[in-house]
Amino acid sequence: MMMSHNITELDLKRLLEHAHIGVVIHRWDTSIVYANPAALRLLRLSYEQIIGKDAFDPQWAFLDDSGKSLLVEDYPVNKVKRMKHHLSNEVIGVIDGSKEDVSWFMINAYHEGEAGSDDCFIIVTFSDVSDSKKLFSFQDIVENTQDVVIVTEAGEIDYPTGPKIVYVNKAFETLTGYKRKDAIGETPRILQGVLTDKTSKGRIHSALKSNQSASETLLNYDIKGRPYWIEMNIIPLKNKYGDVTHFAAIERDVSERKFHIEQLEKRNNDLKILKRDLEKLVKERTIELQKANAKLEKMAFFDPLTNIPNRRYFIDQTNKLMKFCNRRGLVFALGLIDIDNFKILNDSYGHDGGDIVLKELARYFYGFFRSDDAICRYGGEEFAFAMALNNESDADKVTLRLLMGIRDLTIQINSDVVLSITTSIGVKLVDASHHLDLKDIINQADRALYQSKREGKNKVTIYQ
Repeated sequence: MMMSHNITELDLKRLLEHAHIGVVIHRWDTSIVYANPAALRLLRLSYEQIIGKDAFDPQWAFLDDSGKSLLVEDYPVNKVKRMKHHLSNEVIGVIDGSKEDVSWFMINAYHEGEAGSDDCFIIVTFSDVSDSKKLFSFQDIVENTQDVVIVTEAGEIDYPTGPKIVYVNKAFETLTGYKRKDAIGETPRILQGVLTDKTSKGRIHSALKSNQSASETLLNYDIKGRPYWIEMNIIPLKNKYGDVTHFAAIERDVSERKFHIEQLEKRNNDLKILKRDLEKLVKERTIELQKANAKLEKMAFFDPLTNIPNRRYFIDQTNKLMKFCNRRGLVFALGLIDIDNFKILNDSYGHDGGDIVLKELARYFYGFFRSDDAICRYGGEEFAFAMALNNESDADKVTLRLLMGIRDLTIQINSDVVLSITTSIGVKLVDASHHLDLKDIINQADRALYQSKREGKNKVTIYQ
């Protein structure tokens, strides 16, 4: 590490040991060589649990700022390693088994020394921003939700003064007509009237007395006296000491649904058929939406033409496969497959013909590779695979069988044209007991692929 000539190594160590921010130092291979006490406290780990661990260790579980799982390649230390410049003020979440809530940290990271050298270190500093993260989420989500949100004090709930309103969101103003400044300091009873069900109100009062949650459907009135039905859920809010300090009511206007049900109950048996039809329509629509959501999720990780994983999903699965090989002492193999003369095929039979070839080849891969292997459409007419092998000699047998299986395929382009294809394959084998750099492995497999192309195509080259 670089330091001023006025600061000794002992002074720097004392500074790190007493710093309030977490400091973790990685070697260039991402293994951890130092963590200060603040880092151990924030991560809830002992010195023995963290030293020597690298970015691919399964104990790490990070989230991005939106709450989605972070890919290994996007961990701060790996981003510094990949981009070779510092990260500033990135927010990530850390999940550990000792607590239910996510811990949110502000991350800064940079490297000292020549990138890639044994003397190069990656320094990651971080501080806890969980409180500000929660505050941001409250303002951004609760304030703009379509559901009504009311927060009251929990200290006094009895009539006529309590419970006092301390917060209402925009949806409250829209539904009730009361402005926020007029509602704060009042009680939710300003929304109730003579027809509001007393039994429901009694159940709510009993739940609040016992600091319990409550769910009710209640008749309320807006500022002009218009009645409306709400479906409400009331939950107790606790401070960091576990004391209930407030209640939050989340309410949804269900007037239309409520009045519709009341009308249906008064109608004859013939109209019950209409009700069943409506329920069926809602169910069908729900199924359609579920299918649409599943399709969108699939599009994020699967190639839409061939219906096999895309490069993004492949990289993530391959990183997991490498860790599996490392644990079991297996040989890790990564291969790139390129269709020979694909441009000529496209020129001869059009892009539709080329698409048929890509789909048929992908279908063959599904039958050839095992469920534990990783495959993807890597780009254009290029595919990739990764697998675990017992020993390096197995690679020759597997790749030769793969090459010959592709060569034996017969692909129906149209009613008049049936053709066969050949491919060139480049493979890189790695002893997984050593540290693996996926980017280097892919580059070496790519060189082997181009050697197969240069030497006449329709062959396998294993990178030496």
